[in-house]
Amino acid sequence: MSRAPFLLVDAGNSRIKWALAQADGTQAHTGAFGHADDAAGWSALPPPTGAWISNVAGETVARRIDSLIDAHWPGLPRTVVRARASQCGVSNGYAEPGALGSDRWAGMIGARAAFPDEPLLIATFGTATTLEALRADGRFVGGLIAPGWSLMMRSLGEHTAQLPVLDARAAQTLPAGLVFATGTPRSIAAGCTLAQAALVERAWADLRDDWRAPVRLVVSGGAADAVTTVLKVPHTRHDALVLAGLARIAREEANAEPG
Repeated sequence: MSRAPFLLVDAGNSRIKWALAQADGTQAHTGAFGHADDAAGWSALPPPTGAWISNVAGETVARRIDSLIDAHWPGLPRTVVRARASQCGVSNGYAEPGALGSDRWAGMIGARAAFPDEPLLIATFGTATTLEALRADGRFVGGLIAPGWSLMMRSLGEHTAQLPVLDARAAQTLPAGLVFATGTPRSIAAGCTLAQAALVERAWADLRDDWRAPVRLVVSGGAADAVTTVLKVPHTRHDALVLAGLARIAREEANAEPG
């Protein structure tokens, strides 16, 4: 008898992504919606065995997720994922393991599942840009956090008198051109894009030198399209790291249950 699927929920600062995954990790259904929106597509799903949730968007969003789950599957068991000292082959090098964001933790577990026994640098381009260094043996040795691409552009406009406020949507409509742009909006977009790429390139080069081994750069996130256009190092795209990590966690915990 096959096990009911797992509901996986990745609540970020901008939106909520979800998937319904089989016990082998295969994602049969996926989707995304805004924090204030209805969970489009959930009414057509088969009943899951439980929900595994990563939420970095705060208590209001947590309550919203609970209400949506209860509206479709009252009483469904749910697990709110938090970083641990070790889980699913990843060990946590943070001084306070629980202080690591659940999205970064699940993302590393997803990356290790996708690229086992490889040294990894994981770059996620979201509201914040985060980097995680993961050794081949699964040891997370530390990371970096910087303002995300869109946040970087917007902060320039909000904190200077003569620069426009530029968001990701506006930046993506600008014509491509030389790095040294001839208009202010393009100058902002190009400067912030290169700043993101340079951070990643420096971290990747330093990590290779430190580990004296090839390092796979794995990129994901909403701004990955913009940054990877100027990235000058080899990279692998994987846009479902958190959901893949949640699936791995759900599978391990389900297999550990008695019977």
